[in-house]
Amino acid sequence: MSQEVVLRVEELTKIYRSRRQGEIRAVDHVSFAVHRNEVVGLLGPNGAGKTTTIKCICGLIRPTAGRIWIDEIDALRQPHRALEKIAAVLEGNRNVYWRLTVRDNLEFFAGLQGLPLRKVRGYIDELIELFGLQEKVNTQARALSRGMQQKLAVACALVKQTEILLLDEPTLGLDVETSYELRRVLKDLAQRGERTILLSSHDMSVVQDICDRVIIINRGRVVVDDRIENLKRLFQASAYRFEVEGHLTPEQRRELQERFELLKITDTDGRTIIEAEMLDPSRVYEVIDVLRQNGARLESVGRQYPDLEEIFLRIVRGEARK
Repeated sequence: MSQEVVLRVEELTKIYRSRRQGEIRAVDHVSFAVHRNEVVGLLGPNGAGKTTTIKCICGLIRPTAGRIWIDEIDALRQPHRALEKIAAVLEGNRNVYWRLTVRDNLEFFAGLQGLPLRKVRGYIDELIELFGLQEKVNTQARALSRGMQQKLAVACALVKQTEILLLDEPTLGLDVETSYELRRVLKDLAQRGERTILLSSHDMSVVQDICDRVIIINRGRVVVDDRIENLKRLFQASAYRFEVEGHLTPEQRRELQERFELLKITDTDGRTIIEAEMLDPSRVYEVIDVLRQNGARLESVGRQYPDLEEIFLRIVRGEARK
């Protein structure tokens, strides 16, 4: 993958002020870079600052402080030049015109980008087929289902043929089948390396499926910026699961909880499940020693394999260990 940076955000800050709530820092000194043809997930709980960050990049919100470069163009000083490099789908399906047909919408957005219809007509046909919109090509957008509208919105962003694509919750409110269809299209684009994509989503399966890297924002600040595989490896290396026959004595529970900070004990079906996080693997033997000393019968010990959703929840709750 090329390491050429095509989107750079430095010390981005957005402060809202009101008489009732005072000063609210929606985005607080956020910095990150996205490389050419990279697919990056932008994650965070509600109100974390994800959408505000994307709207600042798109020029819809003026930041209080910070800098944004899009393909080496200063987006705050030369917004028109910078915006020629990006396309976005914000807040679902709102970037389509309801009274235009599927084809008319695609031709209209291509025209906005200055693309001659004779040169883009073949690509429009490809997008219509790619998104499964053939039977609705002459239907007005307002008469489409929510899923079809969402797919049309993404197609209208792609038809502009900009290198950078910003997607804010592209699968929000979709049924399972349509969500999978849209994910398939995005994954295909990612694998072909045709776009640099910054994707904001609460659907962890979408992010895990198509993104190379994730940036997690919490309370307006970046708390994690790393490849998904590295995050999985980190948490996998520190999470262990012990299965014990029967139940622990009060003394065993107390000793384990005193010696290990991040430890969870669950009684289930005549067994006790102990889940513990420890960066030092040798501490596994300490758990085993406590169990043996008190006569507990250990049935199995294994590594935990958390998915991206579990990792995300641990990080935003402050459970990630340094």
